[in-house]
Amino acid sequence: MLERARRNTLGDLLARTSDRTPNKPAITYQGTKLTYGELDAAVNRTAHAFLERGMKKGEMITVMSKNSLDFVVVNFALARVGAVMIPINYMLSVEDIQYILKHAEVSGLIASEEYAPILGQSAGSLEIRHRYLMDVPETHNKDGLADWELLSNLKKGQPTELVDVDIADDDLAHVLYTSGTESRPKGVMLTHKSLVSEYVSCIVDGKMEERDIAIHALPLYHSAQLHVFLGPSVYVGSSGIVLGAASPEIILKTIEEEGATQLFCPPTVWIALLRHPDFDKKDLSTLEKCYYGAAIMPREILKELSERLPNAKFWNFYGQTEVAPLATALQPEDQLRKLGSAGKASLNVQTKIVDDEDNEVPRNEIGEIVHRTPHTMKGYLHDPEKTAEAFRGGWFHSGDLGVMDDEGYITIVDRKKDMINTGGVNVSSREVEETIYQLDGVSEVAVVSIPDAYWIEAVTAVIVQKEGANLTKEDVIKFCRSKLSTFKVPKYVDFTVTLPKNPSGKVLKRSLRDDYEGLGSK
Repeated sequence: MLERARRNTLGDLLARTSDRTPNKPAITYQGTKLTYGELDAAVNRTAHAFLERGMKKGEMITVMSKNSLDFVVVNFALARVGAVMIPINYMLSVEDIQYILKHAEVSGLIASEEYAPILGQSAGSLEIRHRYLMDVPETHNKDGLADWELLSNLKKGQPTELVDVDIADDDLAHVLYTSGTESRPKGVMLTHKSLVSEYVSCIVDGKMEERDIAIHALPLYHSAQLHVFLGPSVYVGSSGIVLGAASPEIILKTIEEEGATQLFCPPTVWIALLRHPDFDKKDLSTLEKCYYGAAIMPREILKELSERLPNAKFWNFYGQTEVAPLATALQPEDQLRKLGSAGKASLNVQTKIVDDEDNEVPRNEIGEIVHRTPHTMKGYLHDPEKTAEAFRGGWFHSGDLGVMDDEGYITIVDRKKDMINTGGVNVSSREVEETIYQLDGVSEVAVVSIPDAYWIEAVTAVIVQKEGANLTKEDVIKFCRSKLSTFKVPKYVDFTVTLPKNPSGKVLKRSLRDDYEGLGSK
């Protein structure tokens, strides 16, 4: 009983907020609005339904759906049951989904109707004890999905009281699979303790308050939207508006109609908002708190955002899934003074820069960014070797290269794998991108390395032009020569209509490297 009284899990956060402000708007989705009291009751009914169907603490349960009200409810209901939630990226290949289900040894599937067939097919010969359809009404016809139960029917008539399950703070809450840019996806094990401590850092460093009205537009399966914004929003008791997709048109419309004060977008989505014809037509004056992260924000884009949203303050949140994911934050007052920086270590984080032998490097020298924090994962699921490697020396190794200045502010130089070794000299893809963004007519750019018969790796720029622009390859190379050392100037330049991105808005550089791989042999 003592441990229950002291417990601090994801399910407890919602219960406390509901007790404090039961009539406060909690979540809005497609016209449906739930107060915190109503959200808490929906979560409890769902948790009781799971227990009635025999779901047990520690079971691995996958969830595959676009953003929805049920996604939010299921997230907290699984936490209260003590089951481990594994959100699935709905853009993954069947092969990757099959790998995740088998690797995690899942016993339960929860999906929207759109993704239930592929999830069921991917489960193969696994022993699946739970199959639940979410986001469908009680009268829905389960055509072709006879072995799936409707979540809407299961929770009908269930109690609204908190379920009684013995859960500890350091029990697993989520396993989030990384994008697998290097090999197979890795399962990041996050406990309730990891997530709650990270939520505290987000709230304090992001100046999050109960009065906020936050838009949740990016995919909730991703740690940034789920654990930097939705979770902390529920913890502090602010109001959230869940959108089905990060459509610039819908985001701009929602800001105006709902009077939204808080918005998170990765740089690619902020760029899409800036370029949308509605940007200057909608009333965006209520926006006070704007956050960017998941990728490096080009300096020129940040300057433009600050000019066109004069009432808004901006934060840069940087981190990795393995640290739940916040690691550092750049405050609004530092945006211009430290333009391009990822800020300082967050409240519950200790950060330093190390060399290849894990020795701390002097200030203003490049090295790998490493962290110590209660945010961090418990390890990689079923992979003690990769876990030991990631935590060597008692620090989590991020794989990012950075510099810490004399004031403790960190600037990300690049991912280790995105550094380009051309003719034996290292080039930061980010530095070249920042330069090209200064060229009039450039909307987006990604710089990657491609194999080259002479240079080994050639600096290659792939550019999306602004509407009406008519840049040539020669224009880009000439501009870069005026700004960069000769070896940093792109050897190849190409123009495209759009850059490949994942649902969280991050440019898929691996895809670009594959697409342009043969260019250097011509």
